[in-house]
Amino acid sequence: MDSGLYAAYTGLMARTQALDTTANNLSNVSTNGYRAQRDFFAHFMPLDSNTPAESQVGDAVNGFSVLGGNTLDLSQGQLVSTGNPLDVALRGTGFFAVKTPGGVRYTRNGSFELSNRGQLQTMAGYPVLDAALKPIVLPAGEITISRSGQISVQTGDGNGIAGQLGVFDFGNPAALQAEGADLVSAGAEAKRTASAAETIQGSIEQSNQDAIHGSMELVLEQRQAEMMQKALSVFNNDLDKTASEELSRV
Repeated sequence: MDSGLYAAYTGLMARTQALDTTANNLSNVSTNGYRAQRDFFAHFMPLDSNTPAESQVGDAVNGFSVLGGNTLDLSQGQLVSTGNPLDVALRGTGFFAVKTPGGVRYTRNGSFELSNRGQLQTMAGYPVLDAALKPIVLPAGEITISRSGQISVQTGDGNGIAGQLGVFDFGNPAALQAEGADLVSAGAEAKRTASAAETIQGSIEQSNQDAIHGSMELVLEQRQAEMMQKALSVFNNDLDKTASEELSRV
């Protein structure tokens, strides 16, 4: 069978999956702290100990790559000043830790608030955690957050240290998995460490997905998908014609 059919098929699969990724990135252009997802490629048929050493189909298909999945783009997003003392942006690699119903998750979205009990939390109500992965509870007063993440509160009794933001980095960022718009999960294989990122009070980090570049990428992928669809139609028509000619000789 003509290997061009495999090329068209795997190409269409790759472009269709890439379209989904790009569309999701564009839908989160306005999401604070959003980490864009980027595609990586892999063999169509897995290569392992159970794969025959010589396989005509495997060799033909694996000559053309398909998307193996997505990885997070950890590049810095633009920092925007808000003047809100509970808005905190990170400059450098790293994530805040928050406690969700599913366990500890990580985020670059530093738009925080205080609960009625004085607990620092995300706008979704998830407690923000300190370096020991414990919730941060602050007394009433004027809040100051240093570049190292130390939280001080000015109360009627004076100024005192009230907590420390937990900011974490990962030795194996490829193991990070996006959850929703602004959360990231990390298993033990991600190798969590302390981060040296600066915490910038009164600012928010925007999405690291550029709207213009993402729109151009979407148009390009749509055109490529259309080209692959046309190529598949051509190969299918050729196969039908060949089959008809062969059957007429039987």
